[in-house]
Amino acid sequence: MTVDAVALLPDPLLRSFRERAAVHDRENTFPRDDLEDLRELGYLRLLVPREMGGFGASLLEASRIQRRLAGAAPATALAMNMHLVITGAALHAHRLGAEGVEPIFEYALAGRLLAFGISEPGNEAMLFDSQTVARSDGQGGYLLEGTKIFTSLAPVWDRLVVHGRIPGDDVDLPLVLGSIERTEAVETLEDWDTHGMRATQSRTTRLHGARLAAEDVITRTPVGPNTDPFVMGIFGAFELLLASVYTGLAERAVELGTQIASRRRSATRGIVLADDPDVRRRLAGAAIALDGSMLQIEKLVADLDALGTGTSAPGTVDHGPRWFLQLSGVKHRATEAAIGAVDQVLRASGGAHFSRTSELERLSRDVRAGLYHPSDEESVHASYARALLGEIGADREE
Repeated sequence: MTVDAVALLPDPLLRSFRERAAVHDRENTFPRDDLEDLRELGYLRLLVPREMGGFGASLLEASRIQRRLAGAAPATALAMNMHLVITGAALHAHRLGAEGVEPIFEYALAGRLLAFGISEPGNEAMLFDSQTVARSDGQGGYLLEGTKIFTSLAPVWDRLVVHGRIPGDDVDLPLVLGSIERTEAVETLEDWDTHGMRATQSRTTRLHGARLAAEDVITRTPVGPNTDPFVMGIFGAFELLLASVYTGLAERAVELGTQIASRRRSATRGIVLADDPDVRRRLAGAAIALDGSMLQIEKLVADLDALGTGTSAPGTVDHGPRWFLQLSGVKHRATEAAIGAVDQVLRASGGAHFSRTSELERLSRDVRAGLYHPSDEESVHASYARALLGEIGADREE
């Protein structure tokens, strides 16, 4: 049984989301109304296996659903990505037989909203290292001290998945990942006032001895890229769902550009802009780029879905040591294609869409947030260069 994007998110609901999106962008507020509608639809249990009481959606289905939601309310889709990344990571780990992820499904089934607290100021290693200190609480858990940035869903999350580093040079597995409750030891700053994606409310979070209980520890890993199932699941779901959101946003921009060109006329030339060869070329170029992104995303999501299921579809591939390259590469290409596509639509649509009353103007700001999500352009190029050429300064054959 499949979960269909159109059936789950019908057009009338998306129109409501789109109308609200302009208000939340203008007022810099979190879309609580969207969240409640999505809760009622069962969005929080979308990726929970059916045998556990969830919808049993695949990551591919979630990708399609998020693309559709992003076409109406990009910031809502990006914020909900965080919950889906966590449940998607748990799904991936569960498929591979990993233990410790069942509480994630239980929280989602109970209607608990899960968020993602991994980004830290100056930590370019992101998921693979942490500046947050995780000290033993003497009961198998940890007390966390540190700062997390870009914590989407900040005003509303119920549990936050975080990581920290256990101090000491003799620790075999120094990175610990788990979920924490919102308590007085968790401080959320009122510091989100951005150029775009304003409604995500991805505020800074400070941990002042926040307790990660033993039963909420999900995994421990070494520092650096590794194949831990939950870590791999986070990386994969994060990159692919990001790519899906920005592609869905840009697809909406092309839809708007098509509508604008079909009704806008040149008084000087006496033609509809849909007949202008420059406008036609810009819109066609944008659509070509997005088709490429969509096909890349769907292929890689299908490949990730196939890992551990034992039901690999024909043509799916296990990318082995190239998984991290492929995942970061598709996110980079998709977000760059989305930015380029929206810019082409803007150029084709006239000065009226420089106004803050234009949906296209808002999309042009929202799409630029894609520049800042990991993996960014510099890290993607560095990773590919390392794969091709080795480490800088490495011994090389003459």
